[in-house]
Amino acid sequence: MTFAPDEKEHTYVELRDYIRILHKNWIIILVLTVLGGAIGAGYSATQTPTYQSTTQLYVSVRSEGAATGDLVQGTTFARQIVASYVDVVNTALVLEPVVEQLGLDLSVAELSTQVTASAPLNTVMIDITATDADPARAAAIADATATSLANAVQTTLEQPATEDEASPVQVTTVQPAVRPSEPSSPNTPLNLALGTLLGIALGIGVGVLRTVLDTRVRTLHDIEQLTSAPLLGGIAYDPAAQKRPLIVHADPRSPRAESFRSLRTNLQFLNIEGGPRSFVVSSAGPGEGKSTTTANLAIALAETGARVALIDGDLRLPRVADYMGIEGGVGLTDVLIGRVELADALQKWGRGKLFVLTSGPVPPNPSELLGSVAMDHVLAALTEHFDYVLIDAPPLLLVTDAAVLSKKTRGVIFAAASGKTKKHDLTGAIRSLETAGGQLLGLVVTMLPTRGPDSYGYGAYTYGATHEADGSKKLRSRKEKRPKARKARVTA
Repeated sequence: MTFAPDEKEHTYVELRDYIRILHKNWIIILVLTVLGGAIGAGYSATQTPTYQSTTQLYVSVRSEGAATGDLVQGTTFARQIVASYVDVVNTALVLEPVVEQLGLDLSVAELSTQVTASAPLNTVMIDITATDADPARAAAIADATATSLANAVQTTLEQPATEDEASPVQVTTVQPAVRPSEPSSPNTPLNLALGTLLGIALGIGVGVLRTVLDTRVRTLHDIEQLTSAPLLGGIAYDPAAQKRPLIVHADPRSPRAESFRSLRTNLQFLNIEGGPRSFVVSSAGPGEGKSTTTANLAIALAETGARVALIDGDLRLPRVADYMGIEGGVGLTDVLIGRVELADALQKWGRGKLFVLTSGPVPPNPSELLGSVAMDHVLAALTEHFDYVLIDAPPLLLVTDAAVLSKKTRGVIFAAASGKTKKHDLTGAIRSLETAGGQLLGLVVTMLPTRGPDSYGYGAYTYGATHEADGSKKLRSRKEKRPKARKARVTA
C-alpha cells in the first residue's frame, strides 16, 4: 500500500497528535486504569461465590425390532421434541419433585432461576446446569432435576397407551453431575481485566476530550494549523523571566538566549525584498511575552554589530524602560509633541549600537499620536540611520495602536504564549490586523514548556550548554548588572 506525500504527512501528524495526547494525559490514564482494575477486583470481592454443575441427558425413541427407516424416523422425532423438553425443565412439573426430594427451602420460581437447560443444535442431548452457593447442593440439584425430567417425560408427557407398555421416549443420564471445585462466579481475572480495559478506555476518552475542549495554543503545531504565516521561532518558558527579562544579556550561553538568536536569524529572511527593516511586535492580549521578546531580540541584533533602535510604542502600559533598566521619563511622546528632539530622547544601551526610545509620559490619546504625521517623521529618521527598528506595541485585541503602527512599518511580528493565548483570540487578532490593512510577517511562540509533551527541544544548542558548564559558572555567581544607558546624538 502506498501513500501520496500529503497522505503520509497527514498520517504522521495524526499519529503524532495521538501520541501527544497519551503523553500529556498519561497520569489521568494511569489513575483511571488502576481505578478500573481496583473496581473490578472490588466487585469480585463483594460477590458471593457460586458454583455450577451440569448433568447431561440422552433422549431416544424405543425401536425394538424396528427397520432402518423406522430408526431414522425415531431419531428425527427425538431431535424435534428435545427443544420442547428443554422448555419443560423450569416448570413446576419438573422442579416440584426436586424441592421435595432435596428438602430445599426454595419455591419453584426461586429454584427456576438456579436451573438452566439447553440442547446442542442437531443433537438429542440435553444439558441441565444448576447454580448454587454450595457446590455439593449444586450437583445434587442438577442430578435431581435430570431424574425428575426423565420421570415427567416417561410417565406424564409421553405416557404409554397401556400400563403394561413402556413409554415410546426414553431419557437416559449419560453424564452425572460432578461436584465443582472452583466457583464459576465471580470470575476475578475476567472482572479485573474488564475493569482495567474500561479504565484505559475512559482515560483515553478523558484525554481526547480535554484536548478537543482545550482552546489554548500549546505547541508550534497548533500555530501551523491556525495560520499560514511563517513561524519565526519558539521561546521556552522561564519562571525567572520577571527577575531577569534580558536573558540574552544576563545569561548569553543559555538555550533560551540561543532561541532569541535563532529568531534574529529568521528575522533577517523577512527582508529579502529590501526596504526599511522596521517591525512591530505585538500579541493578542497582555502578559504574552511581547515586550521581553522585543527587548531580547534587539540585544541579539545588536550583538551582530547592527545598528538597532528599540522603541516602546506601548503608550498605555510601557515596560521597556523597566526591562532595560533606564530612565523612562522622557521618550516617544515628548518627541511626537515636539517637546524634545529625537536625538536627545534616544538612549544608548550596552557596548553595541543599541539605542532605546522609551515611551515617555502616558498620553490621553495614544492612537492619535502613533498615527500622526510626527510618528511618520520619527520612523523615517530612525529607518534612515538604523539597520533595524523594533517597536513594542500594545495587544491587538485590546486597542488599535499595533494595527496603526503596522501600516507605517514592514509589518507585525506576533507573539503567542503557549498555554495562555486562546486560539480564537489568535485568529481574531490576525483578522483585526488584516482588516486594518496591516501585514503579519510571522509568529513567535513564547513560554513553551521545556518538559512534557508540549516541550520545545534545544538539542542543537548542546555545544553552547557544554561551554556554559565550563566557563559561565563564574558569570552566574556574580551579581547581574545591566549596562548603564547614556544619551546619544543621532542626527535626525
